[in-house]
Amino acid sequence: MKDDLALSTTEAGEPGESERATASAAKPSKTDWASELRGILWLILAVLGFHTFIAKPFYIPSESMLPGLLVGDQLVVSKFPYGWSFVSPTFHVLPFLHGRLLGQLPERGDVVIVTPPGTETDYIKRLIALPGDRIAVRDGIVILNGVPLKRGPLHYVDIPNYGGAPLVSEPGVTCDPLQYPGALHTGADGKSYCRLPLYTETLPNGRHYETVDLGPSPGDNYPETLIPPGHVFLMGDNRDRSADSRFSLAEQGLGGPVPWEYLGGRAEFITFSKTGLGSWNPLTWGQSFRGGRAGTSLHAERDK
Repeated sequence: MKDDLALSTTEAGEPGESERATASAAKPSKTDWASELRGILWLILAVLGFHTFIAKPFYIPSESMLPGLLVGDQLVVSKFPYGWSFVSPTFHVLPFLHGRLLGQLPERGDVVIVTPPGTETDYIKRLIALPGDRIAVRDGIVILNGVPLKRGPLHYVDIPNYGGAPLVSEPGVTCDPLQYPGALHTGADGKSYCRLPLYTETLPNGRHYETVDLGPSPGDNYPETLIPPGHVFLMGDNRDRSADSRFSLAEQGLGGPVPWEYLGGRAEFITFSKTGLGSWNPLTWGQSFRGGRAGTSLHAERDK
């Protein structure tokens, strides 16, 4: 009788195993902040490692590579084709180091990312000359090893004038009359376009690409220069609006032939392109992106 009474008292006044398990499950567990922070740290390191050794995104902020690259283009830059150097890390934190790990020379015509010596700013240019080449520019024509590069006939391209004024944030081509005199015009569709004069330039290896020639400019003449070992010569496709190897560092150029250690990678393809016209208003989001840019290869075509 006493045992029955004791059992009854236990069932009535103390929780059994199932009740204790339910209470334990209902009690919120504490967040393991140390474990969460470790996970975030490993994720950050993985992203930085990928950007350092494999590939990273790149944004086009200027018109120096028109007509192939527009302001607002987003592209992928691969880090491994030329090996790795002190500029390979996502953030430029390393001092200058000679040589490249598993280094390979680029090919003429490659579009490359370069960091001008003494700066932390990434430029995008086209590689024109390699170590041992002799290069000069005369009246806008590139002379490579004593031979003028082949140029096709003059022709034109109409680039949509996204924004049409420097006041618009990140416009595609402002077609500023001071930069592109007489180029702004209205098409048959009533939209504004920037009409640019082009020449197709062909390198000795058969690779060819379009260049913009707006007429006489300070970069149209460059004295013949022998490219030293371990250096390359880079130029923008928008020849009269590009600060490149033809200009000194003081002029925000590349200061002549660039040591190959300053090459950060090779541009591969465009992922998407923004016009800079959209706003926070969802009705304007359709204006924020350019169609037909995604997947565009940035490798110069080669004559067959």
